[in-house]
Formats: sequence, structure tokens, C-alpha cells
Amino acid sequence: MAIDIKDKGQNNGTVIKIDHLAKSFGGNVVLRDVNMELKKGENLVVLGKSGTGKSVTIKCIVGLLTQDKGEVNVFNEDVATLPEDQLKALRVRIGFLFQSGALYDSMTVRENLEFPLRRVLKLSDENDITKRVTEILNGVGLPDAIDKMPSELSGGMRKRIGLARTMILKPEIMLYDEPTTGLDPITSKEISELILSMKQNYHVSSIIITHDIACAKITADRILVMDKGAIVAEGTFDELEHSSNDLVNSFFK
Repeated sequence: MAIDIKDKGQNNGTVIKIDHLAKSFGGNVVLRDVNMELKKGENLVVLGKSGTGKSVTIKCIVGLLTQDKGEVNVFNEDVATLPEDQLKALRVRIGFLFQSGALYDSMTVRENLEFPLRRVLKLSDENDITKRVTEILNGVGLPDAIDKMPSELSGGMRKRIGLARTMILKPEIMLYDEPTTGLDPITSKEISELILSMKQNYHVSSIIITHDIACAKITADRILVMDKGAIVAEGTFDELEHSSNDLVNSFFK
């Protein structure tokens, strides 16, 4: 009998728990010993330079990669041991915003947002679908973009629509992979503030992978600093800003 993942893992307030995670690709050790927890309703920023293993960690969380050692628990389920049907059910509860925004160029904004409702949630009521699309576009501040093509949108607008397409499924966890990369400072600030509003308005728990200290300052309840495949520091923005660790200090200069 299949286990309903939705009934598990809500009791202790921890929605993701990672213990001693290790991952190598051939002779390249990417993750050495990663330990972290994400609490329900928390924005957790993982700060680190490129190549430190941040993105590999979140791919292990959703089962896109399988670790060599350690354990990844999401809602008290060991991700690496889940059968395919339960892994798919788990992924519906997790939103993943890639760097690119990953919109379908041949679809309008409306069609991009309708796609997961029809394919994932199997919705067919057109009034319900339209209502959900309208609500989420209002949520990201782009109601007038509904009939535009992605090519007509700025980079920041595409990022917002990418977030809307993820949030339209009402995930309980959001994973952001370098959400402000390639954006100018003003647009980066807008996206960071939008991430914060997603937490406040939708009560989503989030891991935000970034090397953008301005994004971390706006979004983070708590920050983990990652280096060479391991967590080397943890604290609030204010605590880490006054750290005696040279690597940590390098982000705040």
C-alpha cells in the first residue's frame, strides 16, 4: 500500500533535514559533508561561491541526483529510497526556480501558467484555471503580461513569470537556484523582495542558493555559508556580517 507523503513529516517543524551528504563525480568531490535543516516557514539562504556544491545539494533534495553518502529527508521521507510514484508526489510539493526561469518560448504567459495546472494537477475547469492564472499573476505584479510571449518580456519579468508558474501549484517548499543571476541591481532587488513576499503571502518554506549578498540580506531568516562541499558558517545576516572567518567576511566586503 502506498504511503501518502502529505500525512507525514509536519510534526517537528522541520521540512528538510540533510545529514552528512556527500557526492562526487568521478574523481571530483563536490559535496564532502553537508548538514542542514529547513524549518517550516523559513527562508534559508545558502551562500557560496560558484562550484562549492550549492546546486548539487538542491538537486539531491528533489531526487534529480542521488548522493554517494548521507541522507536527505523531506517531510520525514528518505528521498533516495522513495519509489517513483512517491517521488513524483513529493516533487509536486516542491517548487524549483532555475536560473533561466525555464519558460516555454512558443507559449504565451497564460499558456505557460496553464500548462502545469493541466498537466500536473489535471485541471479541466476553465473558470478555475483562469482564476488561478489571474491570481498568481497579480501575486507577482504582472497582471497585464497574461497574453504576452516570453520574448516580449524583460529578464526580470521572465523571472517573475517563472516564479508564478512554479507557485501556481502551491508548493510547500521552494528551491531557488541563483534567482538574481544576470539581473541588474534594481531588478535583483525586486526579485529578492518578491521571494520575501512569497513567504509572507503563501507561507512557503524556501532554500535560496546564491552568491548575491544583497539578495541574502533581503530574503534570509538564516544563512549557511558553503565552501568546498561543506557548511563552514551559520547565522543571521547580522551575525555573519561581523564574523571573524575570512571566507565569510569576503562576502560582506
